[in-house]
Amino acid sequence: MQEDFTRNQRMLASAAAFAVFALLIAYVVTLVLGFLSLTSPLDPIGDPYFSILEVLIVVMAPLMVLVMVAVHGHSMRETRFYTLAAIAFMTIMAGITCSVHFVILTVSRPLVSAGFPWASQFFSFAWPSVAYALDILAWDLFFALSMLCAAIVFQKGRLELGVRILMIVSGVLSLAGLLGVALSDMNIRNIGIVGYAGVSIGVFLLLGILFWRSRDA
Repeated sequence: MQEDFTRNQRMLASAAAFAVFALLIAYVVTLVLGFLSLTSPLDPIGDPYFSILEVLIVVMAPLMVLVMVAVHGHSMRETRFYTLAAIAFMTIMAGITCSVHFVILTVSRPLVSAGFPWASQFFSFAWPSVAYALDILAWDLFFALSMLCAAIVFQKGRLELGVRILMIVSGVLSLAGLLGVALSDMNIRNIGIVGYAGVSIGVFLLLGILFWRSRDA
């Protein structure tokens, strides 16, 4: 751990990791409630659930970048190459997904309501669409690469081993979601969702605990 990773920074890192953990829980709960509200599994999730999901993602993604910066601060000199890569990949992910979901939240519905025939090809989450493809790129590729790079840092003790294992599982499952794109089967692509919205819950919980315990180190 780097000596310039101060106590206040560790406490902020812990707060950010716990915040991502809480937001992921809220995301999963909202997603489940949204699905339960549907009369048919083929219907899209409607409001208020859809808008809540969009807001949660826009808030959560920058916090994930902050957590990766904290992982960099926690790392030893020999692993800082990988943590810088993890920050870069997570920053790209956040930039893409925040842009996609902010646009969908703010301007997609007026355009769809205006009857533009091309609107669904750009803004819907029905495959294929531009927004869907960009979001898959963000989460199934760049989030996955960030997790896999960051996993290299954690090598000491049971808690770090737990973080390492969950990061690898989260990254591998997220990457596996890309098979759905190659096969044009979004049911297979849902494997990626398990990785970045499911397994990552454990990742950020353990990171929050790790940073909190290290605050007086």
